[in-house]
Amino acid sequence: MKYPAILPFSDLLPQLEQFDAIIDVRSPSEFAEDHLPGAINCPVLDDTQRVQVGTLYKTVSAFEAKKVGAALVAKNIAQHIESRFLDRPHDWKPLVYCWRGGNRSGAMAHIFARIGWPVSQLDGGYKSFRTHVNNDLAVLPQTLRYHVLCGPTGSGKSRLLQTLATQGAQVLDLEKLAAHRGSVLGDLPAAPQPSQKMFESSVWQLLRHFDPAQPVFVEAESKKVGKLRVPDALMDAMRASPCTTVELSMPNRVQLLMDEYAHFVTDPESLNAQLGFLTQLHGREKIAHWHQLARDGRMSELVEELLQKHYDPAYLQSIRRNFGQFDQARIEALPDISDDAFHRAALQLRGCATHHASV
Repeated sequence: MKYPAILPFSDLLPQLEQFDAIIDVRSPSEFAEDHLPGAINCPVLDDTQRVQVGTLYKTVSAFEAKKVGAALVAKNIAQHIESRFLDRPHDWKPLVYCWRGGNRSGAMAHIFARIGWPVSQLDGGYKSFRTHVNNDLAVLPQTLRYHVLCGPTGSGKSRLLQTLATQGAQVLDLEKLAAHRGSVLGDLPAAPQPSQKMFESSVWQLLRHFDPAQPVFVEAESKKVGKLRVPDALMDAMRASPCTTVELSMPNRVQLLMDEYAHFVTDPESLNAQLGFLTQLHGREKIAHWHQLARDGRMSELVEELLQKHYDPAYLQSIRRNFGQFDQARIEALPDISDDAFHRAALQLRGCATHHASV
């Protein structure tokens, strides 16, 4: 084969995991928004340099821009080879891509090929990958079987998903992928949500590796997790799937939430800032009362009130409307929030889901 091999994404997909490196040569900001799974960023033009070259195109001429751009690209590729790739063997097999046109990835792929590495270049770049993900997410979710964990806030659904994953079950943890717990208090400290494109790529990457013969465990979610939208076809498939309702006593729910939201327990003013967003729903007087509970350190009392007055009514109103099989859901009652309780519940859930699928 002649290198660089310029191939469409449909040809590269079956061997995507076989490349020794997937190299995204776009700028850091482009890479941060989204990229191919497992890719590393080796920009041939950084963000500042892209602006510099683009400005020359607009204000001087394409010729001047290309001269400056070529010099920058050559320097950057040389630096990447020296700092990251000099120790790679002769049979090292990289895949290189850029945005669409192939100029940036073509420059690096050409030099890699001249060195002697069997390099491939993604025809159509990131844009072709993005088109494939969009098309796949419209049909792929319908090829899998889901088992939905229902239950009000604090009932242990997320922890049960984590336990299922440790036992080897197929788990789609949308809140983990979205870096958000799915409520007004759902922002994770020091973990901003990914872009919509990155979220969708992460969902796609998991779904395409799942075994259609085995159930996929997923938590009942609304159409948005924080600021991110769950793909429509996935949402439709989830809402038509069998459910298990996870139950936990109120004291255990309060303790579980105190553990999981420890960052709010230790920073009441941060909590109060988020509670302020509920003013329109509950009125200034109720919010002021909750603010005072937080300032007084009466967190367990506050959590119980939030569950009873805000989260539970909203949950009951939404779940039956959106999940068609909720009324036939089996009950998984957890006696406590110990690791052993979640372990036993996960084993029971896997057995029931497998039996349901075989009936």
